[in-house]
Amino acid sequence: MTLQDAYDVQDAQLQHHLTSGRVLVGRKIGLTSLAMQKQLGVDSPDFGFFFEDMVHHDGADISASNFIQPKVEPEFGFVLKHSLQGPGVTLEQAAAAIDAVYPAIEIIDSRITDWDIKLVDTVADNASCGAIAVGSTALDVDPSVLMEISCSLVIDGQTMGTGTGADVMGNPVAPLAWLANVLGEQGVVLDSGQLILPGSFTKAEPVTAGSTAAADFGPLGKLTINFI
Repeated sequence: MTLQDAYDVQDAQLQHHLTSGRVLVGRKIGLTSLAMQKQLGVDSPDFGFFFEDMVHHDGADISASNFIQPKVEPEFGFVLKHSLQGPGVTLEQAAAAIDAVYPAIEIIDSRITDWDIKLVDTVADNASCGAIAVGSTALDVDPSVLMEISCSLVIDGQTMGTGTGADVMGNPVAPLAWLANVLGEQGVVLDSGQLILPGSFTKAEPVTAGSTAAADFGPLGKLTINFI
């Protein structure tokens, strides 16, 4: 299987779900931090999609049985104020398209036993996207300083990892520009109002029923979800 084959598989799933009535509300960009690339043994980012029925909010109780082998990642969530279409989208244009920045957590999951995956495996499996959680209150931060923002992944009160925006491709806006350009080559537009997750601050950590996970942005705020 080539990488293009894997994206063809992913797109076939997307089209199937859209025709069955599910509503596309955003995209996730994965493998944008060195921590995640090392964890999964890959050297390039990927992307996937999520539907309205995959989005949870702060304080949500989420059934662990909805997943196979879930892990969580702390992220930013960008809501777009206008559409982006590449190729040719610059970092500055991508930053200008961000309407608000929210705390977010991606619940990643895999159909591949023991997460023994290569890049083509995760891409074909919708970039291992299981679900999304996003805060109800935007972070009071300007997109120009996102590289400096720190976030910790906290599970059951224990800090599992901490990173800064600079750990996400050097600038977390860079994955947004990358995605707009990659999709633009396929004639796909990132629409106004969509939620885009640019990638994790830290490596992913497993959760089970009974776990509580938080993306802690310190004085800027925190997003917490519970697995039941």
